[in-house]
Amino acid sequence: MPAKKTTKKKILVTGGTGFLGTHVVRRFLDAGEKNLRVMASSVPVWMQDEGVEACVGSVTSEEDVADAVKDVSAIYHLAGKVSRDNSDAAMMNAVHVQGTRIVCEAATKAKVKTMVLASSSGTIAISEKDEIPDETFPPPMELISKFAYYASKFYQEKTALENFSEKGQKLVILNPSLLLGPGDERLSSTKPVLDFLARKIPFTPSGGLNFVDVRDTADAFITALEKGKHTEKYLLGAANMTFAQFFGRLERLSGVNGPMLRVPKSISIPAANFVDSFFRNRKKASPIEAKEVEQAELFWYFDSAKAEEELGFAPRDPQQTLNDTIKYLRKNFLGEGVFGGR
Repeated sequence: MPAKKTTKKKILVTGGTGFLGTHVVRRFLDAGEKNLRVMASSVPVWMQDEGVEACVGSVTSEEDVADAVKDVSAIYHLAGKVSRDNSDAAMMNAVHVQGTRIVCEAATKAKVKTMVLASSSGTIAISEKDEIPDETFPPPMELISKFAYYASKFYQEKTALENFSEKGQKLVILNPSLLLGPGDERLSSTKPVLDFLARKIPFTPSGGLNFVDVRDTADAFITALEKGKHTEKYLLGAANMTFAQFFGRLERLSGVNGPMLRVPKSISIPAANFVDSFFRNRKKASPIEAKEVEQAELFWYFDSAKAEEELGFAPRDPQQTLNDTIKYLRKNFLGEGVFGGR
């Protein structure tokens, strides 16, 4: 009697064609992983040629997700919608909150054991002053609730914690900051650098940011499958900088002059809201995103010591990340020499 054929369990990556997802898939392929399944609206030919199983669909569809989680041992839930426009709140909640509930329920039914969830540092690390929080800090709900994207990510985490908690299951939540580096084909994360290179930023905000290389983030996601602890959150960041310092670094690396104008917070936010409202009322695209200005007047600093200790997270020199981001954007979006040196 022939031996019963067993099906090798797959690793499912939702949103595997996005900026982070593509790097996670590449890391798995480079490591020799042969049992990958990617769920997205479309899966590129190069992934399929590398042996990745394509699963075309949406995390907001129960039927699509039920098919995607069949014979799966672990899920990397990276599918998301990035927008700084609060008018996109319903769409972001549909993907982040409703979609995550659908994925968790289907995964539990299919007896999936492990899920690594991509969230955002913005569910913890937002402040009106330059403090350095970590995972033990309470979420600043007053600030989170101002921004639809971060609010949807906060409730995504809660949804996952409530719906992927069966005995024997493991849920790990990773919270990267602004992702930079090469490969952001949709400009979902690197647009601030592109705007700087194209001289579209009119003034230097008074806040501060944290950023991290997408390649180092992908490494942490791979490691989290084994080393991450159940229900724990891990902040992933490489550098805390004021926007003045950030623009200074970009200026030195790119040869593009940064904005000379400094506008106090008391003026910049009301002015941005006025301009944004003026254009929206006339059904025209505003040259200034009011929510972007408001976010840039806050501080997004934090400490990644927990991820370094427990996941072996080791971010590269921020200078290399910025340099590689500039090179990628110039090659793929601006063209060499466009908005070049002084």
